[in-house]
Order: sequence, then C-alpha cells, then structure tokens
Amino acid sequence: MNRILIIAPNWIGDAVMSQPLLATLKSIYPHCQMDVLASPWVAPIYRACAEVNQVIEARLEHKQLQWGLRKQLAKQIEANQYQACFVLPNSLKSALIPWLANIPLRIGYRGEMRFGLINIALDNPSKINRPPMANHYLALSNALDHSVGINGSAIANPKLNVSTAAQQSINEKLQAASIPQQSIYVLCPGAEYGVTKRWPTEHFASLAQQIINNEPDAHVILLGSKGDHALGDSIQVQAQDSGQIHNWCGNTSLDEAIALIGLSKVLISNDSGLMHIGAALKVSQVAIFGSSDPDHTPPLSDKAKVIWLNLPCSPCHKRECPLGHLKCLKDILPETVLSTIKTLR
Repeated sequence: MNRILIIAPNWIGDAVMSQPLLATLKSIYPHCQMDVLASPWVAPIYRACAEVNQVIEARLEHKQLQWGLRKQLAKQIEANQYQACFVLPNSLKSALIPWLANIPLRIGYRGEMRFGLINIALDNPSKINRPPMANHYLALSNALDHSVGINGSAIANPKLNVSTAAQQSINEKLQAASIPQQSIYVLCPGAEYGVTKRWPTEHFASLAQQIINNEPDAHVILLGSKGDHALGDSIQVQAQDSGQIHNWCGNTSLDEAIALIGLSKVLISNDSGLMHIGAALKVSQVAIFGSSDPDHTPPLSDKAKVIWLNLPCSPCHKRECPLGHLKCLKDILPETVLSTIKTLR
C-alpha cells in the first residue's frame, strides 16, 4: 500500500481520536504516503499528526451537498492515485469524493444508505454498547489486514505534535501580553454541543480566583472559539480580574491553541475538542463531564482526571437539560475541581 487517503471527521475531538488509526496504518504500511482531506477547522489537528504527509483543505459545509465542489475535489484526488481511502464520517456525502475519484478500496462503517460508495463496510456498534471513539476508528485498521487484530479492548491513546511555527507564534503572544510561561493555567469554558456540556461560568470564575489565590504568580488563560468570547468576558467580570485572567477565546488559531495547551501547567475543560487536544499532548488536565458519557469520549491520557457525578439522569446526551436543573454540572463545585488539580502529577 503506497498511498492512503483519510476523509476526516468534522469535529475537533473526533479528529484527535482518529490519530491512533493513522498511527496503526503507518505501522502496517511504513512506506505509505498518508494524506487527509479535512475542513479548515479540523485541518490543524492533522498538521499536528506525524503520520500525515499532506492535508488537503476543503470547505465542505455541514448538511450541504456542494456537488460541484465535491466533483472538483474528486478530480484533483483521482490524480494522486490513492489505493485506499478510509471514510471516517458516517454520512453519504462524505463517501462521494473517494467514489467519484475511483479509489479502489473505500473503507468505512455502514451508514446513511451508502451501499456501493463504501465497498469495504464494517457494522456500526450499537448505541447501547459503544466503544470509546478512538477505538471505534482504530477498528477500521482491521479492514485491510485482519492480522492486526485490533479489538474493542485495545487502548488507543492519541498523540499530537506542536509545530515550530505555532510554538513561535504563541511565544510571541505570551511575551506581548507579559505572561510568563512558568505557571499558565488554561481554562476552556466552551463546548460546541451546548449548555449541557458547559460547566457554569460562575464556577469557572470562582476556580480562576482560587487558582490565583493559591498561586499568586499564576496566570489563567481562557481559551476557546469566537463563540466562547462572551463566556470568557463573563468569567473575567465575575472573577473581578486583577490582570491575571486573560480572555483569549477567539483570539488564537487552532494551531496556536494546540501550542498554548502544550505549554500549560494544567488544562481545565469541559468535554470538548480542546479537552482531547490536551490529552493527546499529555498535559495535566481535569475534564468536567455533564450530559455526555466519559466511557465513550474520555480524555485518553494518564495525566487526565475526569469529574463526573454519574447522576441517575446522566448521561442523557441532550443539548438542553430535560429536567431543567442541570445538576450534573452545577453540583460540581469549584473547590472539588481545585482539590483534583492538586492531585495531578
């Protein structure tokens, strides 16, 4: 196998959790060139994967067919003469490009009426007995070589690298903001899924205050997307920031966010893409879970600790609390998180 194409998932966390598949394929086919077709918002994850030769960026929008763009990409990709393609999303449209590009082996899970578009199809596990997402992707490596023997109990820990350019860029931003690198705590208050994955801003504010009270030289950087900037502002106001809490939500590229997380003393986050980046960078971290299942999407690192109350109503996987109380997150106290931080290695 000389050339392999990966069709990337659309979520940052899922992209991180696909890295063990890439590493396994590279171990099976050490001389293969592995390229990834990815949207611009997850492309930085694959630029941080040592196994990837080239990232082909394409603005393929969610729930849009974009037939003309897909045909154009297929023509470009066909010229690269890939022998196999792993289609990680389950949608029909994600399987169109490798089919149009005449890639001989098109591997993925069955889903959304794509019979024929995927010609090596694996059964999707039931929702009741789902493996961790990293293992879900990793199991696809059996499709071409059954001797690998990857199974549901295999441990798949993602690994990312920080690019030199991103490291230099974030160093310059820290220097410009007069933030020393020795004691940076990164707090990630956002979660694209919705409020049922977001620890309350008043808890983040209280935790930021307690961190600085316990460690006067500490600086807290709030990290997230442009959509999280208002959350960061709210945290700063509630914490009565005296200059050591910095709202960088929306002010860094994802490449820079990866570099900043890699520098952090501790990362505190919701169940989000940035949580998975922290795990892949092997930084000390606390991950706060509410409506989601830490057995399915845990931070895969021995330096990570999960806080989850495991209430009778959770995991509900709902975007809004069906019972209207959001106790799964509100009842996780800042003092509990701070105590957990103190136990980290």
